[in-house]
Amino acid sequence: MKKFAIISREDDVSVKISATIQNQLLAAGMQYSDDKPEIVCTIGGDGTFLSAIHKYLGILDQVVFVGLHTGTLGFFADYTLKQINEFVRDIATGTPKIERKALLRIHLSSINRDCYAVNDMLLQRPHTQHVDVYVNDKKLETFHGTGLLLSTQIGSTAYNRSIGGAVVEPGLEIMQLSELAGIHHRHYRSLSNSLIVSGNNQIRFVSEDFSDTTLSFDRYEIKLPKKETIVCTLSDLKVQLAHYHEPDWVSHLEQLY
Repeated sequence: MKKFAIISREDDVSVKISATIQNQLLAAGMQYSDDKPEIVCTIGGDGTFLSAIHKYLGILDQVVFVGLHTGTLGFFADYTLKQINEFVRDIATGTPKIERKALLRIHLSSINRDCYAVNDMLLQRPHTQHVDVYVNDKKLETFHGTGLLLSTQIGSTAYNRSIGGAVVEPGLEIMQLSELAGIHHRHYRSLSNSLIVSGNNQIRFVSEDFSDTTLSFDRYEIKLPKKETIVCTLSDLKVQLAHYHEPDWVSHLEQLY
């Protein structure tokens, strides 16, 4: 891998480190290419990593990602501030093991548009909404509450965890459905617990009134029309993560304590 790009957080520390890494990789004989990199280095936190993936969404099959953690959360990053020299050495001379993770495909039927999420998709509005939820065309429930979150395995440690969802081991291709502020009494009932399904399933959300509902996916959001059908599956589109040493996912969980 000779062509690289760097996506950095905008704080002073990350910007300074990015300049150092860029100079060292150039000195090692690599070429900087913002348009068509073979490897993208992210300097920052998980937000920086997500931004980088969305920037190169159109060429995910041609690029791999590796991160150095300078932020508050670094689940995507294998390196810390103390490992800058190791980071540069591995990229310049190492051969990584590639881990491929499927993105969540979110299809909006009303406008025939696909959106993609690395972590999750959230349907939320400030007052109660009523949403019919289907799994593979079989009705699961009619949800009454303020929000529904659908996360991937990699997103299980993000918003999903903060609302009581399960943390899922890497390597499992799944989708996890969790509720936000669900209403549960004798008139309104839904599962309430998080539901984890294998990645070959389809989950569909239907409502006659999505007014004031925001669809959020990763760091982006759009306002939904009143009537919409949203179909979610794990996509054939995959992000490729470069690991130069075996990732220790159990130790990464210590960031959550």
